[in-house]
Amino acid sequence: MKERLSASVDADLLAAAQEAVAAGRAESVSAWVNDALRLKAAHDGRLRALGEFVAAFEAEHGEITEAEMSEAARRTRGRAVIVRGEPAPDHQGGLGESGAA
Repeated sequence: MKERLSASVDADLLAAAQEAVAAGRAESVSAWVNDALRLKAAHDGRLRALGEFVAAFEAEHGEITEAEMSEAARRTRGRAVIVRGEPAPDHQGGLGESGAA
């Protein structure tokens, strides 16, 4: 069921919606806004679920420290595949390489 909505939006966002309609990427401005609201609602739901997961993890295992987050970020960067540009000086991963943690 659809409901009518009146909203004020930034001019650049309205222009993006109108451009999407003109290019055939959206059926109408209303459809484009509906899709944007659906994406925002899904994003907010994922953030809420992530927050609940982290809270439950920390309740069981203790607060995640800055050092643990830095180490996890370092390991993740080491496993990343560079698709454009040069790897950072501390990056060891790449195509075909396994960066076992």
